[in-house]
Amino acid sequence: MKVTGTLINYYFHCKRQCYLAGNRINLEDNSENVKIGKALHETKRKTQYSEVAIEQIKIDKIQGDYLIEYKKSNSDLKACKWQVYLYLSVLKAKGIEKKGKLIFFENKTKTEKRLELELTNEIEVELEKVVESIQILLEQNVPPEPIKTNRCKKCAYFDYCYI
Repeated sequence: MKVTGTLINYYFHCKRQCYLAGNRINLEDNSENVKIGKALHETKRKTQYSEVAIEQIKIDKIQGDYLIEYKKSNSDLKACKWQVYLYLSVLKAKGIEKKGKLIFFENKTKTEKRLELELTNEIEVELEKVVESIQILLEQNVPPEPIKTNRCKKCAYFDYCYI
């Protein structure tokens, strides 16, 4: 299976969530938080950007020297960064070199936060290891045990893991 941006994001967020999504156990259609995120994404897509699909990835926008990814918040910054690194790597493999830009919609404060990223040789090496780790994770017969954190309460898989 090709590793997607969503799987990279989930891997850093929660390995159990990554496993479940990667093995086609989708509970996100019932999640209020996912619905809100998709609605915000759709609204921005109609007004500010057009999504670009290349192989296993969907990039929010490519503008000038930048690949731009929009997120609802920066609550899991590491996961967001690695998702962008994957996208930059896929583009680079196709001969398209870009920098990354994360734009976070901070709904509570009605502000946008921006973060610029660049794919370095060190990050590419680490990304290969991450992709390999995800592929190994997805081939396991059972999901990892849940690790209860504060983030779990908002997760689409909460009922699956804890009820």
